[in-house]
Amino acid sequence: MTFNFPLILAVAVAVSGLLALLDVVYFAPRRRAAIAQYEKEAVAYNSEVRERLEKEPVLIEYGKSFFPVLAVVFVLRSFIVEPFQIPSGSMIPTLEVGDFILVNKFAYGIRLPVIDEKIIEISDPKRGDVMVFKYPEDTRINYIKRVVGLPGDIITYTNEKRILINGKPVAETFLGEEPGSLGSARLYTEQLGEQEHYIRKEMRRRTEPTREWRVPAGHYFMMGDNRDNSKDSRYWDDPSIPFELQGMVPDEYIVGKAFAIWLTWADPKFSALPSLSRAGLIH
Repeated sequence: MTFNFPLILAVAVAVSGLLALLDVVYFAPRRRAAIAQYEKEAVAYNSEVRERLEKEPVLIEYGKSFFPVLAVVFVLRSFIVEPFQIPSGSMIPTLEVGDFILVNKFAYGIRLPVIDEKIIEISDPKRGDVMVFKYPEDTRINYIKRVVGLPGDIITYTNEKRILINGKPVAETFLGEEPGSLGSARLYTEQLGEQEHYIRKEMRRRTEPTREWRVPAGHYFMMGDNRDNSKDSRYWDDPSIPFELQGMVPDEYIVGKAFAIWLTWADPKFSALPSLSRAGLIH
């Protein structure tokens, strides 16, 4: 079962806020009136009686206690920064399984929570950004990939595992080899726009033909840095959308820009402790 956490949080804020408001406009005045009446009519003052008259109903007490905390979390998570954990290796070597990352929620515009309607334009995604978005084949799932194609671009991915953008090869530099899932893998630096980052390619033989995509207006072409182990814009195939939009991420699916790793916990089953060794900005 997939839980809609933003909706659950919004409902919790609304309910706790309503309880706090009810106390201000209804229950608190009744308590004060009862205390004043008691102090006026009491023959012998009893502090225990007064404490009972002051005591808030249990629901009101919980609502007033939780509302400030929930409201702060709601605002931070909805408009400023949201934490995520990386569940797969599709962004290796940039992001490892178990990395906890922070995502800037206002980098690409301010959106209303729950309904995700953009209300304030700020900036557009840039080539090379690491972006979190709703998975086009199941929008209940959040995905993270790198922005490769911008609106209007022609993206070519060759059978030699090279990217061409509008006919020009993306610059890459070979760094060395490491063990891969099928033999060995090669590490490179790649230059997308102003962003230089690491990518990884398996050395297994690639049988896929060269393919080409034109990025429509208001959409983005996304790829994982672990090029042969990433389900991304090259492979999404949703029969419910037009052919020319296959593999594209529409602007309304954007969640935010990933900008930092703050913790790594590769094995949260208590066999290993969390680590700050990978903490830092995401490039």
